[in-house]
Parts: sequence; structure tokens; C-alpha cells
Amino acid sequence: MMTEPAAMLSSSYRLRPMTAADLNEVYVLEQASYSYPWSFGILSDCLKTAYLTRVLDNAGQAIDAYGIMSSGGGEAHILNLCVRTKLRGQGLGRYLLLSLLAEAKALEVDTVLLEVRQSNKAAISLYESIGFNELDIRHGYYPSNKGRENAIIFAKELIGKDFW
Repeated sequence: MMTEPAAMLSSSYRLRPMTAADLNEVYVLEQASYSYPWSFGILSDCLKTAYLTRVLDNAGQAIDAYGIMSSGGGEAHILNLCVRTKLRGQGLGRYLLLSLLAEAKALEVDTVLLEVRQSNKAAISLYESIGFNELDIRHGYYPSNKGRENAIIFAKELIGKDFW
């Protein structure tokens, strides 16, 4: 049985909606985290299209993680989940992911989907530990230094499920 998200982190962390004022800091975090990061424009568009956007800040000092999720038609799609590189493995990603799942459940979403690079073993382990199941492979989905990399599509059903 998993721990409810609120009990997982120190009280210095605050999960809140992303705002336009956060975009510069989120963009810098995105650039530092990925070889092929999203552009500032894409991040900005996520706010404009009313995606569910969340940042995890540490006592208002720095944004250490963020997540972006779309929803509609009974499904949600986690589009981006990013944790500051030096803080990975400390539970921030788990907390953020469980928080997004709780929000999806509150929206009466049936299924949550996401894609992950086939080489991202840490993220795959996190998703599987929370009950995501491999659904399919998207061949050549991500750009990489060696051409293209496959994405694993994961899905998690929420309706009727207690995930913590």
C-alpha cells in the first residue's frame, strides 16, 4: 500500500498551479534536464490551453519539479514530469506523480496515459511501482543522439481503484 502524497515530503515543499511568472524558471529546469527539451513556447502554450500544470517549490526558494497533464473524454495524459537532476531519487517525482493521479481521479478520469523513453529506467521503475502497465511501444518517438528512440506507452486505470 502506498502513502498518500501529502505525507511523503517535508513541510517546506508546496505543490501549486504553475503560473506565467514560473515559466522562466520552469524553462531553465527543462533545459537542464533533457537533451531535447520543450521550448519556452510549448511550456507557455500548456498554460494557455488550460492543461493541468503543477510546480513543486521548496519554501518559495526554487521550483524543484513540475508536471503537466491534459485531460478529456475520460482520459488524462501526463505530458511532462520533471525533477531537478540533483534531487532525483528523493521522492519528489513519486509525490508529483501521485498528486497528478489524485487530481485526475477527482476529474473522474478512467485512465491515465504517458510515454517514457525506453532508456529511462528510473522513470520506468517509478511508473511500474505505482501500478502503470506497459500498453505499447511507439517506435522512433523521441529524438536521440543516435537518431530516434522508442517510447513505452504506459497506462493506469483509476476508476474504482485506490492507488495509495
